[in-house]
Amino acid sequence: MSSSRKPTDVFAFAMMFLLCATWGTQQVAVKLAAPHIPTLVQVSLRSGIGAVLVGLLCWLRGERFSWRDSTWWPGLLSGVLFAGEFLFVAEGLRHTHASHMSVFLYIAPIFSALGLHWFVPAERLRPLQWIGIGVAFTGILVAFAGGWLQGGLSREVLWGDALGVLAALAWGATIVVVRVSSLADAPPTQTLLYQLVGAFALLFPVALLTGQVGQVTFERVAWLNLLFQAVGVCFISYLVWFWLLRRYVASGLSVFSFMTPLFGVTAGVLVLNERADAFFAGGAVLVLTGIIIVSASRFLKPGLRREPKSATAS
Repeated sequence: MSSSRKPTDVFAFAMMFLLCATWGTQQVAVKLAAPHIPTLVQVSLRSGIGAVLVGLLCWLRGERFSWRDSTWWPGLLSGVLFAGEFLFVAEGLRHTHASHMSVFLYIAPIFSALGLHWFVPAERLRPLQWIGIGVAFTGILVAFAGGWLQGGLSREVLWGDALGVLAALAWGATIVVVRVSSLADAPPTQTLLYQLVGAFALLFPVALLTGQVGQVTFERVAWLNLLFQAVGVCFISYLVWFWLLRRYVASGLSVFSFMTPLFGVTAGVLVLNERADAFFAGGAVLVLTGIIIVSASRFLKPGLRREPKSATAS
């Protein structure tokens, strides 16, 4: 229960800093290895390797799951959505910059907040959060419109950006499915397995059919990069995240997630020499501001809304 979880402290902030750095740089890692391992092959293989590692961990810990229980259908749906998210990410990175993908992908909390508003009464959005959503979507429009007005961004880059928004939508939908279904009470490792197995089972055949597997070259740096994605991102970072969620208040952790796209943009500029034009930079600032408003406004709840005395049960 949330009452047994601690508020965020220095240790939690340090762990979230490392997690956000890891998550923010993964788009750059995919882009960096793309000349040797096509993006779709990367996201499918890392999901498969991650699934094997999570399965081994569950076996060592003696965790047993029933795949025929009430989690089957929401688990299947979450796996499909997870696969869709990374299909859009993989294809998007073939067309746009990693820094762009890092910003657009992490608007997922906006989409999940909208979905939870409709399906979970306790998650109704407050006026300030609606303002944050408006600011974030204004940022998306500024980033897209700037490319058209300046002519500095090709249609290919804008198409990749659009795929990044679709990836965020799929991720947000995944969060809603997990939150409103029986997966909410399932062990985190079971939910993660549904998603990783689903991504590998759906994406690797697509990579085969499209001939991308045949384009793989065996360069050590590229495979070390893939190992980082599979072990560092899909296995270690996700398990650390779930570990933190079990010990700290979730809202306190989530508010730090705005650091992730900052790491992504910084890594894109420093590692891949990507440039951020004025419109994209302005749009990114608006998107991040909107995310912060939506995520952090829950801390301002006592001051924003007065509950009737009869409804103030804790």
